[in-house]
Amino acid sequence: MTRYRRTKTHKGIRDVKRAKRTRARTKDLDQIHDDMAQPEKFASQPIDADLPGLGQHYCLQCARYFTESSALNDHYKTKLHKKRLKVLKEAPYTQKEAEAAVGLQTENGRPGLTQTQTATAPSAASAETEMQTGA
Repeated sequence: MTRYRRTKTHKGIRDVKRAKRTRARTKDLDQIHDDMAQPEKFASQPIDADLPGLGQHYCLQCARYFTESSALNDHYKTKLHKKRLKVLKEAPYTQKEAEAAVGLQTENGRPGLTQTQTATAPSAASAETEMQTGA
């Protein structure tokens, strides 16, 4: 019994380390959204010997290269590709939405204040002080 216990103790730590590796890092969803705005850029790519299929068979939504067009067509029918399409239908979060979710506000808690009001505020204060001093 003790042998089985020793092999199961640190499994969770190893999986966390594997998840953080960057050697097989893929594109994030917001990067794929940017690529989808320019699909003609990926339609005809130059031949690259380092990529599978010389870089000619590329799935834009999954950011993957395939060796043959038949493999790419088979990929379009898979569950992973269909799930990725469903996830990409949502617009990516912007920086402003992320800050609002955390509770950060760029207007310092004054929602009606704009840049033109902040620019005129110091000059109005200086005009009031001039009127009080009699200058």
